[in-house]
Amino acid sequence: MGFLDKILGRSVPPAADLDALFQVPSAAITLQAALGLVPTGDGSVCFRPAAGAAFAQTQRDVVDLLGASADAPEVRVTTDGFGFTWLEVDRPPHDPQTGDLGGLCTDLHAVNTSLEAAGFGTGLLCTLVPLADTAGRRVGLVYLYKQGTFYAFAPAAGGGQRREELLEISVLDAVRAELPVEDDPGRRLAVWGAPGLG
Repeated sequence: MGFLDKILGRSVPPAADLDALFQVPSAAITLQAALGLVPTGDGSVCFRPAAGAAFAQTQRDVVDLLGASADAPEVRVTTDGFGFTWLEVDRPPHDPQTGDLGGLCTDLHAVNTSLEAAGFGTGLLCTLVPLADTAGRRVGLVYLYKQGTFYAFAPAAGGGQRREELLEISVLDAVRAELPVEDDPGRRLAVWGAPGLG
């Protein structure tokens, strides 16, 4: 924070701590034990696309990077109705006994850091890790890039734009000791139609 910011009382938001994504596997164990929620094996990064060849090349490089390993996940790039791009990383359904949620978190971390390193960090919006239970409830752990915090988004079953607010609160209460939680309800935005939550 600069001198003028201090005098004028302006605050600077916390810097993104992308390593917080590596805390998600631990939080997932807590959520399974407390609420019966298990990661679906999928995840995504949402960003505002930039114009120009440099951004398009960076996006291709990220997709190529994720597809370079022998156990490469399926990767898709889609655009939602608001014009935001979602880079989806689809791995096999997560098995709590043998699954590697850490691998998914590494993939999502790589997407974020690659865009950041190429100078497109200002366009990064959020990272989403969906979870589900045997009753069909779905909830996403949403990492806000610009805040460095997580919140829960749970669309209500049956369609429409309704949220399961009690489930969202339960998820946040369960993971508060393991993840930096977003305490400002105004920042817990709805991500309707996000991959893995439909």
